[in-house]
Amino acid sequence: MASKMINSILFTCSALAALLLFVLNSQTCIAARLTQSEMSTSTSAEFIRKSCTKTDYPTLCFSSLSSYAPIIQTSTEQLAKAALSVSLDSTRSTSTMIRSTSKSRGMSSREEEAMSDCMETLQDSVEELKQSLHEMAKLRGKDVKLHMNDIQTWVSAALTDENTCINEFTSDGNKNGGAENKVRSQVVKVAQLTSNALALINGMAGVQSSYP
Repeated sequence: MASKMINSILFTCSALAALLLFVLNSQTCIAARLTQSEMSTSTSAEFIRKSCTKTDYPTLCFSSLSSYAPIIQTSTEQLAKAALSVSLDSTRSTSTMIRSTSKSRGMSSREEEAMSDCMETLQDSVEELKQSLHEMAKLRGKDVKLHMNDIQTWVSAALTDENTCINEFTSDGNKNGGAENKVRSQVVKVAQLTSNALALINGMAGVQSSYP
């Protein structure tokens, strides 16, 4: 009977040792995967930061794109797509904000006209940015350069429209208060995001042209 108890204890100890070894190995594998994931994210973040230094607004560029690091990794194409998506989302939300602001009471006819014109140009910008994202999906095959040129043209047009909107609130020395200043500051940010997107697209085009 003592022999059976000893064997039982030995079996239990062996089982516990095997379980402990399994747990330790599992934790090691999980830690290794986490470390690898953290390294990948860190590499991607550095790639984004370095790419953003080539834009006119690098701080805004990095802050607006850093959350996309797992998707972007070190791809210039994914970076450009993310920048375009951020610009499009910002343009849409700003257009909605202007529509809401334009309904405020007490606006002068000049303010109402500026809001209306700005909203129209931003709607054009939204369509142009959507078209550029559509063209991004075509960057394959022999017509890559043609589609790349189209993307650059669409984004340049969107930036022009956004700057036109900004000018609605600065022409003729117009310095009206609250509502216009709020709209103008938001559209300025939209234009900066689009400017950054265009710079990153131009960078991607440069990388692609370096290949035979």
